[in-house]
Amino acid sequence: MKTIAFCLCLLLGMASYAQDFRAGAAVRIITPDPLLPVSGGIGTPRPAQEKKGELYIRALVLEKGPTRVAIVSVDNLGWPSALGNQTRALIRGIPPENVLIGATHTHSGPDAYGFPDASGQHHADLMYLDRCVKQMAEAVNEAVENLQPASLKVAVGEAKGKIAYNYYAEQLYDPRCGVIQAIARTGPQKGRPLATLVNYAIHPEVIGAGRGILSPDLCGPLYARIEAQTGGVALFMNGAQGGMVTADNRREGGKEANDWNECIRIGELLADEALRLVSAAEVDENPALYCAARSVEFPVESEVMRYIIKNSPLKYELSPAGTVKAQVNLLNIGPAQVVTIPGEALPNIGFYLKRHMKTRYPFLFGLTNEAFGYMLTKVDFNSFRRYDYISRTSLGEQTGEIYMAEVLKWLAESPKPISLK
Repeated sequence: MKTIAFCLCLLLGMASYAQDFRAGAAVRIITPDPLLPVSGGIGTPRPAQEKKGELYIRALVLEKGPTRVAIVSVDNLGWPSALGNQTRALIRGIPPENVLIGATHTHSGPDAYGFPDASGQHHADLMYLDRCVKQMAEAVNEAVENLQPASLKVAVGEAKGKIAYNYYAEQLYDPRCGVIQAIARTGPQKGRPLATLVNYAIHPEVIGAGRGILSPDLCGPLYARIEAQTGGVALFMNGAQGGMVTADNRREGGKEANDWNECIRIGELLADEALRLVSAAEVDENPALYCAARSVEFPVESEVMRYIIKNSPLKYELSPAGTVKAQVNLLNIGPAQVVTIPGEALPNIGFYLKRHMKTRYPFLFGLTNEAFGYMLTKVDFNSFRRYDYISRTSLGEQTGEIYMAEVLKWLAESPKPISLK
């Protein structure tokens, strides 16, 4: 009987250990050599003569029991599902729908969309993109190999200082910064962060596409600052930054600072604010983990977007009815709840969804799993002269409405994040 009891206790202990929350991270540099032209959006990319900082793929894998999730950040304007799905097929041990791939939205990276010009020709380097696809899978697979028992800290609060503003309406942006930090529970890194994820809505376009500089923009200094302060791997996931939440690089007299020093100032300030916020957070020793995915279908009403989808060499899937599909994820990490956005949602959409999320720690991962242009509500669509461009480069009037309706229904049906309190 004692032997049986001992074996039972041993098995229970092993099962308990197997259910531990685990985390692992990895990084790949994807700076092209030689440098490639820079794409800040629709139009012909402009040649790059120099670089400031490196372009990265950064992967964080989380695991709890049978649930395993990858969160991937790539320094680019956007990362279409046509590329992301190729990476998912190369990843071992994670369901494809549990791989969340988001772009930082730097305006100083190579064209990942294959934007066609008026003649239908594109200027994307497909061999470079294929290398990035494989390096992304390598990073995720390495992060799986690096999995180790971890605890969690989560924080959401206002990031203070001169970081972002809305170019269209100065105060119409979300000043909240969300931070998810995985901390090693064992081994030589015990007590130190394995990874720190920063979620904030901003256009990393201090340098922009017209200066002949290839760069991660403000995200590069943010990574460097966090990793110098805490160790581990830093990630940046954008938020609802559409129309037009940008870096606050304004100077007196209507001028702007558009250099690498300003990227350093803003990136380091955002990093310091993120670390300030998470420093006071409670430690969750064994947080719950939940991940679900749904496919959302959008009609393509915009002539510009239809032209891009039909003529891009990436072979987007456009249905006979003229619709496209995008993966949307809902993720609970301890007390945090994450919803992904397959494009650039305007701030009012972000505020609205966060208000309906079942947590004090709401996160929105913008430009994730897909990057189908801007997402507006129907009352904003083509309503103001300021919104002419973002309306033209949205899939259509119903894009934001369809997305919000799907997410709100999903939030009502989904499990509530497990809070520490």
